[in-house]
Amino acid sequence: MTILNTFLANLWWMIAESAPWLLLGFLIAGVINELVPAKWIKSSLGGRGYGAIFKAAIVGAPLPLCSCGVIPTAVGIRRAGASRGATSSFLVATPETGVDSVSITYALMGPVMAIVRPIAAIISAIVSGTLVQSLTRTVAEQAPAQPAKKSCCGHNSNSVESVRESRVASVISAIRSVFAFSFGKLLKDITKWLAIGLIGAALIKTFVPDSFFVQWGSGLWAMLAMIVIGIPMYICATASTPLAAGLIMAGVSPGTALVFMLTGPATNIATLGVIKNELGAKALLGHLTGVIVSAILAGSLLDYLIAKYQWQLTLVAGHQHSDVSFFASISAIVLITLVVLNYLPKRLQPALNDTANK
Repeated sequence: MTILNTFLANLWWMIAESAPWLLLGFLIAGVINELVPAKWIKSSLGGRGYGAIFKAAIVGAPLPLCSCGVIPTAVGIRRAGASRGATSSFLVATPETGVDSVSITYALMGPVMAIVRPIAAIISAIVSGTLVQSLTRTVAEQAPAQPAKKSCCGHNSNSVESVRESRVASVISAIRSVFAFSFGKLLKDITKWLAIGLIGAALIKTFVPDSFFVQWGSGLWAMLAMIVIGIPMYICATASTPLAAGLIMAGVSPGTALVFMLTGPATNIATLGVIKNELGAKALLGHLTGVIVSAILAGSLLDYLIAKYQWQLTLVAGHQHSDVSFFASISAIVLITLVVLNYLPKRLQPALNDTANK
């Protein structure tokens, strides 16, 4: 019973901590779907060259989206016409780093890690995107699932009042469409993999003791151990930082900790499932290979540079998450409610869902 209680507590913590970012990610995806023309995304991120992959990494790096929150946004971009390589690049760069995670990295580990981490994340994203694009070069790109929106201003009116009313109606319709796509169609499409990922992460957190990480120390085997644990685990870039700081203070090398901070946020069961579903098996292979190889090379290089130039890390005692905040709890309740509503019989679902299907 104690193990069950621990698992349920960990599962609730996972859901609550991810819910605010998930809701934000779905909302961003809805805004992109409604306001950003598929033609523009196709031209910006849909090219097969390195430009779209590089741009996706640069655009994704500062966004404050976690490894689950980035999923709906990336799916929205992909369905609007982004290439597989650019989508993979975005899926790596966005959760691996961000303004919030860089700030906490500086606070807990000092300037060295705060500088190295975003640089490594961007390089990892470019490498992963390039591998995905190369492996899927012969696979035809699917047509955008959502066509570019037509202008709603192409009508005539003899009344200023009617024009004003039309604009208000257009804004209301756009808002309804955003919420219908974000929390209706898109949420339902991804719910299964999110559930698998969060439950899997809770199982890992329940049955894999923290001491497992500490016993490996440094070197290639230590980095591989971090990869084995980090890839299926759900942990956002910000949440991984205090854990990584604690690992370093317990004897794990900074490079090994960096491997965990790169692979943990960039991959989890949910992300891998969505990549397989949206981009294909070859893309999944390229994505994973890029993340793993980049993380090992970045970690090894960091350990080498620290040893060679005697760089010092300014470590502050890592802290662990305690009680779930009120805001996170409310967000989790909202998310669960939206999932339940999506699986109700159609006649009982909110009218918003009708907008998503139009």
